[in-house]
Amino acid sequence: MAPLRDRLSGPVVNPADAGYEDTRAVFNSMVTARPQAIARCTSPGDVTEALAFARETGLEVAVRGGGHSVSGASLADGGLVLDLRPLNRVSVDRERGLAVAAGGANWGDFDRATQPDHLATTGGRVSTTGVAGLTLGGGSGWLERRFGLACDNLVAAELITADGRHVHTDERNRSELFWALHGGGGNFGVATELTFAVHPLPEFAIAMLLWPAEDGLEIAQRYRALLTGAPDTVGGGLVFLTGPPEDFVPDALVGRLCCMALLTYAGPETELREFAAPLFAAEPRGQLVTGLPYAEFQHMLDDPPGQRNYWSDENLTSLPDEALRRFCDHARDMPVPSASQQWLFPWGGAVARGQEWPGFDRGAAWAVHPFGVYADPADDARVRAWSRELCAAVRPWGTGDTYLNFIGDEGQDRIVAGYGERNYRRLAEVKAEYDPDNVFHRWHAIVPATGGTALAGTR
Repeated sequence: MAPLRDRLSGPVVNPADAGYEDTRAVFNSMVTARPQAIARCTSPGDVTEALAFARETGLEVAVRGGGHSVSGASLADGGLVLDLRPLNRVSVDRERGLAVAAGGANWGDFDRATQPDHLATTGGRVSTTGVAGLTLGGGSGWLERRFGLACDNLVAAELITADGRHVHTDERNRSELFWALHGGGGNFGVATELTFAVHPLPEFAIAMLLWPAEDGLEIAQRYRALLTGAPDTVGGGLVFLTGPPEDFVPDALVGRLCCMALLTYAGPETELREFAAPLFAAEPRGQLVTGLPYAEFQHMLDDPPGQRNYWSDENLTSLPDEALRRFCDHARDMPVPSASQQWLFPWGGAVARGQEWPGFDRGAAWAVHPFGVYADPADDARVRAWSRELCAAVRPWGTGDTYLNFIGDEGQDRIVAGYGERNYRRLAEVKAEYDPDNVFHRWHAIVPATGGTALAGTR
C-alpha cells in the first residue's frame, strides 16, 4: 500500500500497524469489518487521491466521520476507509449567523465552536456523533422542535464525487443534489464541508426526572399530555433505562429498570420548572434540574464506545392509550442492567413545519426508538426480539416510514419506506448522475436509476 501513502499528506494505517485496532474501532462493537487500509485524510486533496486509488485498485470504499452508524457504514471489510476525523475544523461567522464544519467534525467540535457566541443549531444527541453523517441522514436532535432538523439548517455543502469532481451545492447551485443531501445520506459523494444556519441560544435548561419502572405508565400519560401542543422551546423524550450511578439517582434505583422524563428547554430554568409542574406533582424519586450551556449538556449523555448496538424506529401518527400501554409494557423485555434505552421522542414544532426533504413523514407526532446498547453477545437475540416486538406492537399507529439514522440494516423495503417511494425514485435519478457506479453504497443504499435524465446542472 506504499503507493497510497506516497499520494496522501495524511497517514495510511494498515492491519500490520500498531495503531490499526484503535483507528478501526467504531461505536458499535458488533461491526468487526477489517479494512485493507484506512486513509487518514487531512485535506480534500487527500480525499480525491484516496478515491482515485480505490478506482484504480477496485477497493470498496467506506467513509468515516463519527463512526456511529449502527449498521457499520463507516467500515468496509477488505476495502479502503476514508477517515475524515483529521478534518474537524469548525468556523463561526456570528454576523451572518453561519457555521462551517469540515467533513470529519463531530457535534462536540461544532458545539464548542458556537457556544462562546451563544449560538447553536440542531445536532446529535451525543457529542461524538459525526456532523456530516447525522445531517445527511436528516439530523434529529434535542433542539429540533425549536430549530428544525440538522438538515433543515444546512445551507451549502462541498462534495467530492466518486470520479474526483469537487462540487459545490446550495439552494441555487445543483439544487437537485442539494435536495438529495437533506436526508439521502452519504450516497452521492464525500462531504468535505457543510455550512449551517446557527441561531441565538442565550439560555438552555434541562430536567431529568426519575421514577421506578412500575410508575412508568402514569408518567408516560403525564408526559404525553404535557408535550402535546407544547411550545417549540420544549424538547426531550421519555425513556426507560437502567438507573445510572449518578448523584441525583437514589441508591434504591441504581441498577434497576426506571422511567425518566427528560425535558430540554431553549430558555431559562425558571420557565422550564413552571412548564414541568405536572411532572413535579408526580413526586419524582430523583431529579436533576438546571440551567447550563447547551454544549455542556451535549456531553452529558455520551455513551461509552465499544459496546454492542442494535437500534430501530417506528414513527407514529398518534399515541392513544393502547399504544402508550404497549410501549410501557415492552420495557420489561429490555436487558437490565445495561446501557440500553427505550425512547419515546416527540416530533412536532419546527420539525412539522420544515421543508419536505427526502426523509420521514413530517406529520409524524412521535417516534418509538429501541436503542439497544449492551456488552454481552449472549444478549443479541434478546435485544433483537425486544426491538422488533416493540416496533411491531406500536405499528398499528405508525406512519409506515422510518427515520433511517435510527435503524440498522432492515432490508431494502425499509430503506424505500424511509425515503418514501416517490422520493426514492427521485433520489435514484440524482444517484445516477453523481454516482452511477454505486461506489457510495454503505449507508442505506440508493440504487442508481438507469436511463434517467441528467440532474447535475444548476436549477
